Amino acid sequence: MGKTTLADNAGDAESADGSADRPVDRDGGRGDSSRPVTIAYIAESAGVSVPTVSKVINGKSGVSADTRARVEALVERYGYRRPTGAHRNNVVELVFRELKHMWAVEIIRGVEQVARRHRVGVMVSEFGLHDTDPPAWDDTVSRRPNCVLSVAQLSEAEREQLKAKGIPFVVFDPAAELPDDVPFVGATNWSGGRTATRHLTELGHRRIAMIGGPQDQLYCCARLDGHRSAMQAAGLPVGPELVVHAPLTVEDGCEAARALLALPDRPTAVFTTNDLQALGVYRAAREAGLRIPDDLSVVGFDDLPVVAWVDPPLTTVHQPLTEMAVAATELALTLGRGEEAPQVGLEIATKLTVRSSTAPPPKGH
Repeated sequence: MGKTTLADNAGDAESADGSADRPVDRDGGRGDSSRPVTIAYIAESAGVSVPTVSKVINGKSGVSADTRARVEALVERYGYRRPTGAHRNNVVELVFRELKHMWAVEIIRGVEQVARRHRVGVMVSEFGLHDTDPPAWDDTVSRRPNCVLSVAQLSEAEREQLKAKGIPFVVFDPAAELPDDVPFVGATNWSGGRTATRHLTELGHRRIAMIGGPQDQLYCCARLDGHRSAMQAAGLPVGPELVVHAPLTVEDGCEAARALLALPDRPTAVFTTNDLQALGVYRAAREAGLRIPDDLSVVGFDDLPVVAWVDPPLTTVHQPLTEMAVAATELALTLGRGEEAPQVGLEIATKLTVRSSTAPPPKGH
């Protein structure tokens, strides 16, 4: 499950000798002239979080007396002054690497729901998948949004840039491992993968293939690991020929399925890393003259609205994208108000939606 933070902050916990109440003197009391005096620098020096320093500077409650005194002393020592015009705008900036995928609409819908309730604006930005041009990210920082919700993976440099400007951020459905202090909202991808494959084994399938996603994407690996766990629990081998990796598109799902269906002992069921790959399996099955689910069962992952209308309607793992976006936006706005979040990381449960694309394997298999 998600990671949780201490009730106030790490710097408020007093050790047995009371040392936690002393400022963390990182520069001998002289100040480090090579670094700008920012809220992030004061937080590091005090051994507390950026939201805690923000509370103290803005005179808000929710900070212990000892911590407040420690931060105020460092503010005075370093001569910190809030920069003119440094206020953040009342906007949530939602950052994507790509906007072309159908699931982007589900995420935007969730962000908008929360934004309307809190009377804040929403700005949607798209950075190219291979966009390494710094000005694109610099523009986001210079706009000084209230907070950033990033569907794109944030690099360490980008995270540090946001921290230095006092702009809180949340990562949506992380694609890679994050440091323990980076807030995120994701889904139970491993559990979802396990549930999908277990559904197929319970129907009687024994030769089950999986079309995996890019191997450098954390959630893709988790779904594959869940599949392998269900196969192992059912006492079934996962032959290397039954796992094919492909990008998360209809075209690549189709190409991967063609290879699987051309095997001498073809699979009777295919689980895919996302719904788009599953739609590609539908195309490949039609080309091979196979009927779904009579000859081949198919399970996807995401539960995009369109898959309820294909023929036959797709059995898939429901990833609560809108609910995830709601939770991520609430978390980002909490941090934007300078408040401590109850959890650093949150995973929202997936569930299997059974439709008409799965059935017991054909007789003789």
